This record gives sequence, structure tokens and C-alpha cells, in this order.
Amino acid sequence: MMNCPLTNPIDSTSVPIEHKFEPYDDNGGTSLAIAGEDYCIVASDTRQSTGYNINSRNSPKAYKLSETSVIAMNGFHADGLTLKKVLDQRLKWYKFSHEKDMSCTALAQMLSITLYQKRFFPYYSFCVLGGVDEQGKGAVYCYDAIGSFEREKCRASGSASALIQPFLDNQVAKKNMANTAYADLPLADAIKIVKDAFTSATERDIYTGDNLNIFIIRKDMPVELQVFPLKKD
Repeated sequence: MMNCPLTNPIDSTSVPIEHKFEPYDDNGGTSLAIAGEDYCIVASDTRQSTGYNINSRNSPKAYKLSETSVIAMNGFHADGLTLKKVLDQRLKWYKFSHEKDMSCTALAQMLSITLYQKRFFPYYSFCVLGGVDEQGKGAVYCYDAIGSFEREKCRASGSASALIQPFLDNQVAKKNMANTAYADLPLADAIKIVKDAFTSATERDIYTGDNLNIFIIRKDMPVELQVFPLKKD
């Protein structure tokens, strides 16, 4: 046999191989919160996605922390669950130490500190905290991933936030409306706006849908949960 060496031998090690560790994912979904005169609404859908795949149709993003506070988290679902466990544990420590539940205002500050402590490897979780303060007035706090926060009247977060936030600014905050002064909405009207916002968002955002969990927080009353069906496709 003739010994014919290849003129251009292929070196299997000549092509670099990328080794990559990606600790985060974005699991989609949308949350919003509205603060009223004597109530607060926190709502989120239940669809959890990765890319074009639906992982779960019943994966809530909003959780009751106390009778005065509910948190909604968007971003990486696993980080949201871990953060919720941390907050639950710290709330228990506070109750054992002080023999009372933590107020919504104090919880808002604690959440900011908890997120900031992880700033070098942050929870990929964008939180909206809603509840009623010591005076019984509705309060909404929105956060970035490392704990910067502010108190607002209404806030949307998640994959459809760009669709819902302008709607809330107009219908709840009464921004950019001529001859219209701001006034707190009645609870029934706020619930209708929440349902309309999510119904509209599901038509345009593939990561939002299936079911809507609406938490209603009022002073000296148990937190109420309403479930509203959304588009399944």
C-alpha cells in the first residue's frame, strides 16, 4: 500500500472549545401591584417558561409573607424561591424576638438589605412588595436585583411590564391626562384594571398567561386570594 500522508491534516484540538457556566435564567411572567387608600393589590400570572418552552402552567410568582405584606418576584424562578425562604426565616426570627409580626415598612427595608448583601452574586429576582403600612394605607415598593428600591403607587414588573406600566400610569396614576387630578381608585375598579391589564398583555406576550393570582391586602383583615383564568396558548 502507498503511504500517502494528508496534505492538510486536521488537528482535532485546533478548534477552541468554549466551557461556559450560566448560573441564571429568565423564566418570564409578569407581576404588578397597586396601592390604594386602604388596600393594596399584588397580582401575577402563573406561567413559567424557558425560551419557547413552557415549564409549568401553575407556578406562582407572588407569595404571602404576612397579613400585611405580599411579594411578587420575576426573573430566575429558583432564585425567587430561595429568596422567599430566606425572608420567611428572618420573619420568624423577628417574631420570636419581638413577639409581633414585622410591619410592611420594616419588611421593605429588610428586603433591600437582604438583596444588597448578595450584590456580588445577586439573586436574579426583580421584586415588587405590596402591603399596608402602620396607618393602613396601601404601599408598593419596587426593587432592582441588588436592593435599590422606592415607594410608588403602582408598578409592573416582568416580561410584559413594558405593555402594562403605561396603562397603569394612565389609568391608576392619572399621568398625562388633561384636567384630571389624582385620586385613589376604589378597590373594585382597581381589580377590574388588573384583570384588563393582564388580559391585554397575554395577547402580546408569550411568556404571560394561564392563570392570574390576585392578592388583596387590607388592614386588620386576612389576605384575600382571587384566581382569574388567562389565555392558555
